[in-house]
Amino acid sequence: MKKIVVGISGASGAIYAVRLLAALAACPVHVYLIVSDTGAELLKMETGIEAPGLEAWLSQNTAFHKEARISVCGIGDFYTPPASGSFLHDGMVIVPCSMKSVAAVASGMADNLMLRCADVCLKERRRLILVPRETPLSLVHLENMAAVTRAGAVVLPAMPSFYFKPKTIEALADTVCARILDQLGIAHTLVPRWGEDHV
Repeated sequence: MKKIVVGISGASGAIYAVRLLAALAACPVHVYLIVSDTGAELLKMETGIEAPGLEAWLSQNTAFHKEARISVCGIGDFYTPPASGSFLHDGMVIVPCSMKSVAAVASGMADNLMLRCADVCLKERRRLILVPRETPLSLVHLENMAAVTRAGAVVLPAMPSFYFKPKTIEALADTVCARILDQLGIAHTLVPRWGEDHV
């Protein structure tokens, strides 16, 4: 069973987190979920879902795989498994990723569990995907994204694609989530691939 760490930080774009978690919950994957305080506020504001009830919402509203698991980790709990480099997992994604979080990762500031887990990914050379949703970008933002890229992270901006003519906002968000799943090495059928017959 793959183990994936998912962080939700305080940036607009909670739909990306919800759609990604729905896709992961449909697979035999163990998700370690970390939600920042501001991430929880935006999750409720943008989707109506309360962070403490996210697992229950997924089990009621998605095709929850019988072997899927979600372990919710407190933002201040440094004793949870992903906080240690000795814990083996298959990758981490922060979605959406605030520019504050990008800056913290770039500078090695690991003062909460989400940032500590990201820091561990870099030092252990594990897959770390940051999904910023911000525009326009300042030079500070760009330099921080360049710094995390040099350190080994993948910066995957929340830039949806339109060539498959998505009909709903969920389908539009899935075009980004599909790229995240590709980076995590998780098979999916969220969107058609370029060149497939039905495109």
